[in-house]
Amino acid sequence: MGVVDIVVFFAFIAGVVGLGLWKSKSAHSAEGGAADYFLAGRGLTWWLIGVSLIAANISAEQFVGMSGQAASYLGIAIASYEWMAAVTLVVVAFAFLPYFLKTGIYTIPGFLEHRYNHFARSSMAIFMMIILVGVSLSGVIYAGALPMRDLLVENGVNVTLRQCCWTMGLLAAVYVAAGGLKACAWADLIQGTALIIGGAIIAWLAFKALGAAPASELVDGTGAAVSGLADSAGSVTRFIELNSSKLHMFLPKTDKIIPWTALCVGLWIPNFYYWGLNQYITQRILGSSSLAEGQKGIVFAAALKLIIPFIIVFPGIIAFNLYSKDMAQKAEADFLRSFNAISAEQQIGTMTFKPLDTWVAANPDKAQAVFEYNARVETVARQSGKNVTIKEQAEYKSDSALGLLIGRLIPKGKGLFGFVVAALLGAIISSLAAVLNAASTIFSIDIYHSYINRQATQKQLVMIGRICVGVFVVIGCVVSPLLDNPKFGGIFTYIQEFQGYVSPGILAVFVFGLLNRRAAGITGVVGLWVNPVLYGILKYAYPGLDFLNRMAVCFGLVLVIMFVMGLFFRLDQPVEFKANTTMKLETSKGARVAGICVIVATALLYIIFR
Repeated sequence: MGVVDIVVFFAFIAGVVGLGLWKSKSAHSAEGGAADYFLAGRGLTWWLIGVSLIAANISAEQFVGMSGQAASYLGIAIASYEWMAAVTLVVVAFAFLPYFLKTGIYTIPGFLEHRYNHFARSSMAIFMMIILVGVSLSGVIYAGALPMRDLLVENGVNVTLRQCCWTMGLLAAVYVAAGGLKACAWADLIQGTALIIGGAIIAWLAFKALGAAPASELVDGTGAAVSGLADSAGSVTRFIELNSSKLHMFLPKTDKIIPWTALCVGLWIPNFYYWGLNQYITQRILGSSSLAEGQKGIVFAAALKLIIPFIIVFPGIIAFNLYSKDMAQKAEADFLRSFNAISAEQQIGTMTFKPLDTWVAANPDKAQAVFEYNARVETVARQSGKNVTIKEQAEYKSDSALGLLIGRLIPKGKGLFGFVVAALLGAIISSLAAVLNAASTIFSIDIYHSYINRQATQKQLVMIGRICVGVFVVIGCVVSPLLDNPKFGGIFTYIQEFQGYVSPGILAVFVFGLLNRRAAGITGVVGLWVNPVLYGILKYAYPGLDFLNRMAVCFGLVLVIMFVMGLFFRLDQPVEFKANTTMKLETSKGARVAGICVIVATALLYIIFR
């Protein structure tokens, strides 16, 4: 990194933290209370809400994971997570938000007390605390620190994974602890804008490189060399001709990641849970100054979601066309690193390694060592009765797509490289700050105030929230480096493994509670607790069922159970959601029209890339 890059990088980070602290002065003033700290004084405007939602959402999972999966066989199909989110946000704006703001809640679990009972609220609070601290926090830190370390090391900055974890964790904790949601929202304004600009720069440079590269050096979407591609062909023409197999939204129903059947039901469940019921996202809209401002902000975020695939997914696809050989080398290096790390342990483990046939043919001596180790593992497993897991060598390390694009295409020494790296880091810190803010809010309001100290003052709640931020970030920074263990299996497996245990049940309980106002509170409690049991049974009884369809089955079963219970456990009068706020609750007509336009645009995108 050149001097200018370093100056730009640190100036950006200082500006983000400084703005967050300056704009959040009221949160730590003498008159500042819980509403100021946890919900930004319920004064967020639509443009701040919209950008903040995107900044909290877009992190390494999108920039690294989504671009990487686009580089793999999935191609543009992975964009369903973004384009379906646009439709989901519109529904949340007009079907969920009016109830949330009308009841004056601080947290999403608080809504369940209005509809069901206190036990439903505490049950959801427990589930969300486990997910936020145990899964989301450590997952976001690790998923962000890994590409940041690799990117910096490849460009001459020697840092460790642990150092990256602690640096990002502490940066986020500083302004979250000091200023709460208002600090997050204003910091997100810079970081959200920067990540969109940075993504657009990467996309532009990727298309430019695709058009300039000799046709003989490119591969198509399957990794095969191409013939008949003219050197004079433009970048867009090349993109379409090379990637015809990847420009389709609908994959076979046998696909293990996004089968077309999941687009019907399964993918909607994590979408509605994430955008409508996940505290670290919805906390931004709970801080709206009015219902109209909240709706306009959500629809603005929905419109931004439509452009995200063009600056993340498309560059990932191009990265494979340009750098498939580099991805293959990185996959080989990762496979050998995992094998060397585990085979060097004193005890024989329970994991065997399956190399590619092409690698075996090219590396007979190394392959022999792998096969001998596998034989020892299988012998020990048979004697002990343990199950053996298999780690297969990937043909390509597709998650390296973003790093390759940044490292190869962005010029260094002129400030642009420093800006793009800072934008990526800012996106990660925004998501991390959102998780810290949400986890501290739920603990302070739903656990501490409800069970530990019911007479807690506003200042005491804010102090507890700040203490939680410090405690949680330490937990996340200690746990996150452990996720790099080769035995672990990958961060996305980790996240998917646990989210499914709670999200279908939570969504089912909310949907049922809004549609059926007469079912007794016990139905909500049972719905929340039965989902983890059902999900666990399906996971181990039907391991071939992909996680999205598994979530769809759980969602349906929980609704059926609650419906049957509702026939027997009924209230004398239907639940009425009484207004508990002085906020203006008029619906925005302009946001409604814009929301319809977003839905129509999404449908057109699916038709174009069908």
